[in-house]
Amino acid sequence: MISWAIVSSSAPAFFAGLQNTLMLLMMVIASGLLLSIPLGVARASRSLWIAKPVWVFTYVIRGTPLLVQLFVLYYGLAQFDWLRESALWVFFRSPWFCAWAALTINTAAYSTEIFAGAIKAIAPGEVEAARAIGMGRIAVLRHIVWPSAWRRALPQYGNEVVMMLHATALASTVTIVEIMRVARDVYTNYLVLTESFGVAAVIYLFLTVVLAQAFRRLERHYLRHLDRARASEPAFASIQLKAA
Repeated sequence: MISWAIVSSSAPAFFAGLQNTLMLLMMVIASGLLLSIPLGVARASRSLWIAKPVWVFTYVIRGTPLLVQLFVLYYGLAQFDWLRESALWVFFRSPWFCAWAALTINTAAYSTEIFAGAIKAIAPGEVEAARAIGMGRIAVLRHIVWPSAWRRALPQYGNEVVMMLHATALASTVTIVEIMRVARDVYTNYLVLTESFGVAAVIYLFLTVVLAQAFRRLERHYLRHLDRARASEPAFASIQLKAA
């Protein structure tokens, strides 16, 4: 039986944890997106001097666990005297900064590869046509390359955002009181699984559904031209048959 009294009494703490989770997620997604766009362009570059360093960055970050990266930032760097004595220590002693930095670096690495793959999938004819009418490199990137890459990358990027939502649970390991930390506290106090981790699972599931629906709406918005093209194909085919 579920103890609704425990659920009710812990609801304010879960709500506060939810606020921290959403705040951290929005910060990470915003900074990760801003960082991954130029890195994705560089990763898709034909120049090895530009693409190779970005490849090394994404390879290292994607090849190591996020929890290890978080521990290195929060616990590992604190062992260096020069860092503790520098002005940077104000940031690295903060669990919020370290959690934000670790999650941002991680999502930037994955998003970079997503965007780079989408850019490489663009038909060369699109870029050549834009240059043929006199568009410069910045204009081509802004009006041709990025809009096309964004539409291709949107489904995968939506999955990455959902994964980042789940990854925010690791912030509890550096003393940030988010959803998972509240669940652990409730379990420690009452030794009940359903009322602690069960409630956390329901909250994460609800947030996942909301994010999934939001990205589905974005996909329908940016890919609506494909639906129109498919809808026009039968009519076009019937016209050809009548003409024949």
